[in-house]
Amino acid sequence: MTQSEINEVLSRPLSQELLARDLTRLAYVAKDGTPRSIPIAFAWNGEQIVLCTTPNAPKLHSLRANPAVALTIDTEVHPPKILLIRGTAELDHTDGIPDEYLQMNGSYEMTAQQRVEWEREVRSLYTDGMVRIVITPTWAKLIDFENTLPTPVQELVQRRSARQEAV
Repeated sequence: MTQSEINEVLSRPLSQELLARDLTRLAYVAKDGTPRSIPIAFAWNGEQIVLCTTPNAPKLHSLRANPAVALTIDTEVHPPKILLIRGTAELDHTDGIPDEYLQMNGSYEMTAQQRVEWEREVRSLYTDGMVRIVITPTWAKLIDFENTLPTPVQELVQRRSARQEAV
């Protein structure tokens, strides 16, 4: 997939709506060689997806060994809206709390006082900093079940149409 094709998918209004959500599911290959898929908060900066984690997170060892990842951002309604992204993860250790971490947790419902207490707790907990997992998309697909379908379903639709035209 070319960069312009990726940009076209990610710039669609529905993709932008999904990229503004709180959680993605990160898939990667774990240290033992088995697949993992975990929910994790994220921030979209217009070019990359940024995740933040503790410096001792087991996924970091795995991502150093194999930086290939897949992300799913979706809705919980029918029909689902799904943004699938594949990419490469780069790890960036920070001394403090990354701005993206505060941004990605900014949409949770908190009063102003709860937000102050939450930030104080975060700053006291992550004294060794955090690791930013920066994912550059190398492939993207938007599925809305109205204009776009999963590829195998689209193939079935095309076969059905060909059968109906042949009758």
